[in-house]
Amino acid sequence: MAFDTFDIKSLIRPVIDFPKPGVIFRDITPLFQSPRAVRLVADSFIHRYVEADFSHIGAMDARGFLIGSIIAHQLNKPLILFRKQGKLPADVLSEGYQTEYGEAFLEVHADSLCEGDSVLIFDDLIATGGTLIAAANLVRRMGAKVFEAGAIIDLPELGGSQRLNDMNVPTYCLTQFSLSEK
Repeated sequence: MAFDTFDIKSLIRPVIDFPKPGVIFRDITPLFQSPRAVRLVADSFIHRYVEADFSHIGAMDARGFLIGSIIAHQLNKPLILFRKQGKLPADVLSEGYQTEYGEAFLEVHADSLCEGDSVLIFDDLIATGGTLIAAANLVRRMGAKVFEAGAIIDLPELGGSQRLNDMNVPTYCLTQFSLSEK
């Protein structure tokens, strides 16, 4: 099945002025309502990573869980959950980061990874990179390394992919939008 970026982009709904005026939110809900689109997205990531050398998949709360869990299942890799503050029940490591809208904290169970592990981290999109940068810092604090950061969407004008690359975390996204694209 061939990946068609136009089909995928057409299923990502722009929501104007959400969550605040001037922002165009990229809603992936319609994409997940299409079994064909989910299969195309999953197959594209699976094709890229099926022979790659990494040990775990990390998924960001909450939309990153959608694609990360599919890929973890299909590649038979353990899934590490990176959650918003206060959602995990055991000992956690926490990392603060800036979002487009303010400050937030990302947490992971402190025993999720070991030295020598290699993690492919997923989110639905890369904007400023804050969430994935926080996840990468948490991975490194546990002695593991980040193999790559994957996402469905990149918003390159916000610089997140570049920030990740600057900290030696390669990125891969299936599609991108300019900030003014509707």
